[in-house]
Amino acid sequence: MGNDLQRKKAAREFIARWKDKGYEKGETQRFWLDLLQSVFGILNPTSMMAFELPVKTITKEKGSDFIDGYISTTKVLVEQKSFHVDLTAKARQSDGAMLTPYQQARRYAAGLPASEYPRWIVVCNFATFEVHDMEHPDAAPEIVRLADLEKEYVRLAFLVDDTQRHIKKELEISIKAGEIVGVLYDRLRQAYLSPDKPESQKSLNKLCVRLVFCLYAEDAGIFGDKNLFHDYMAKFPASEFRGKLIELFKVLDTKPEERDCYMGDDLAAFPYVNGGLFSGAIEIPRIDDRTRTLILQRASDDFDWSEISPTIFGAVFESTLNPGTRRSGGMHYTSIENIHKVIDPLFLDELKAELATVKAFSVAKIKRERARAFQNKLASLKFLDPACGSGNFLTESYTSLRRLENEALRIIYGANRVIGEIADPIKVSIHQFYGIEINDFACSVAQTALWIAESQMMQETDEIVGFNLDPLPLKTYTNIREGNALRLDWNEVVPASELNYIMGNPPFLGARIMSGEQKGDLLAIFGPKWKNVGNMDYVAGWYKKSQGLMAENPAIRAALVSTNSVTQGEQVASLWKPLMASGVHIDFAWRTFIWASEASQKAHVHCVIVGFSTVPSKSRRKLFDEDAVRLVANINGYLIDGENVFVESRSTPLCDIPEIGIGNKPIDGGFYLFKDEEKTSFVKKEPASEKYFKR
Repeated sequence: MGNDLQRKKAAREFIARWKDKGYEKGETQRFWLDLLQSVFGILNPTSMMAFELPVKTITKEKGSDFIDGYISTTKVLVEQKSFHVDLTAKARQSDGAMLTPYQQARRYAAGLPASEYPRWIVVCNFATFEVHDMEHPDAAPEIVRLADLEKEYVRLAFLVDDTQRHIKKELEISIKAGEIVGVLYDRLRQAYLSPDKPESQKSLNKLCVRLVFCLYAEDAGIFGDKNLFHDYMAKFPASEFRGKLIELFKVLDTKPEERDCYMGDDLAAFPYVNGGLFSGAIEIPRIDDRTRTLILQRASDDFDWSEISPTIFGAVFESTLNPGTRRSGGMHYTSIENIHKVIDPLFLDELKAELATVKAFSVAKIKRERARAFQNKLASLKFLDPACGSGNFLTESYTSLRRLENEALRIIYGANRVIGEIADPIKVSIHQFYGIEINDFACSVAQTALWIAESQMMQETDEIVGFNLDPLPLKTYTNIREGNALRLDWNEVVPASELNYIMGNPPFLGARIMSGEQKGDLLAIFGPKWKNVGNMDYVAGWYKKSQGLMAENPAIRAALVSTNSVTQGEQVASLWKPLMASGVHIDFAWRTFIWASEASQKAHVHCVIVGFSTVPSKSRRKLFDEDAVRLVANINGYLIDGENVFVESRSTPLCDIPEIGIGNKPIDGGFYLFKDEEKTSFVKKEPASEKYFKR
């Protein structure tokens, strides 16, 4: 698709070509093919988008209606109108009905098979794209104007990328949620008597997690009543707020049959949550009027938590409440786009291709049988992120698997709705996802993010099978282990014999900035005989531990994000030569690209992604470079299409020449280093020295 600057330039040129023009009958195809090819980089858009697709509707006894445009890979149905047409106005149809273009499109959609039902409906008049998310078919559409396409083309990325689920800019919503949590955190912290005590700090973190879950649960309908938490707590003045929160948290952690049978109906209306989220007493400070207003108005009345992305928000939440990241600019997270650079080639592309094969069967019975087998396969897979942080790789992987499962459920149930024949059609579970994280608070955020992801995906399944699934009580989820991943036996988290995939984004720490304890971690893993351990980056430990599990279960595949130095210089021979000698090979790789955070102080790190395994494979390897991908015979440790060769460090020359001492290195206490003013002063004293100064 090209980089952002290229896409913006292409969008600007597209705007100029189509401004103030467009005729439905003669220019629809040219307009959409131009958009897909020039702005979104689809090389052969005619193979991707079908036009004038015949469909049988209830109004046509004979003949067919025709869908203006349909993109099967992303399930986008397009209803195109001419430039001057009002998209909100009703027009008379052939059967006499008065319908808006969107209503007309929904009529067409109803005539499609269940497996082809659109995920999106786009109504367009060449000047405006009116986008309807069919997960919420009665909600107001998102509007993207042609004139704004240069800066808003990303909002139409769902046309070509089925990972672009929400054009409502989940990022902005999740960061806004993080900002609210940050303000609330600061207000509550001021109320603690000793906020720096470890016990108080942990209580503060848990209090924020509990409040966020309550705010999300009422907005998402998990509590039943959309305003249950707000309306209950609004009854009490600030002087009673603390006590009522304590009482509410206890009720949320108590099964209905074990509760006080005389408690008020308003409190008894809250469901049992379970999962350990509300278990145990925590220190809660006094709540003043200002904090009460902040919780009830800004955090509840003025914000809808149901639209947050658990993948993004988990990291934003953890960053917001982590004092270290707050001081450095805060709000660091791994973007969904970058997560998919890891998980797509690791497992998701293969699973999508398998689902496409299932959909290709024409015999309904066979298709349903294959869909059930595919669903069972999805439910059998297990994933480990051994540096999981706030769980963004785990939540996005879980969500991606559940969406594939939902596609399988569409095939299994088709137009038939489940009416009580089974308790739960869902088989993919958050319990298939395991993590290791050294920060205790990040562990609880990751668990909460997965619970939120689970509830959101249940709602999507509800709309397919018509079965009212209840996410409560939460299933106790203990698959995320707090601890040092390089000291912990990963088999204690998930046995290697049961594991399928390892993935993640271990800490970005170079050999020169590691602490003594971290260097000790690497020595403990590699042992004293491993060559040049002292010059390896910290992430090397995760590669070695992954290889250790592969030795126990050769079917395991892994992909890790790393600073690009592990594929450069002397580290290549130190790390990759022994790993490859043990049977490891690189299945796919992203060559160096900038991994940008969303911190206010932008941290641009040059990264690579390396997918590796010991699994025998006859297929060609995938080598990604910017937005291009090449199929190659082999990827070596330098991420080059070539043989496995290694340039090793040595202390003697290859041929008969004088030995070098130490090379070009500023030593002697730093006295060979000059600032600008020092250089100027020195040259004044010794003018002939100027030519020897180098940057």
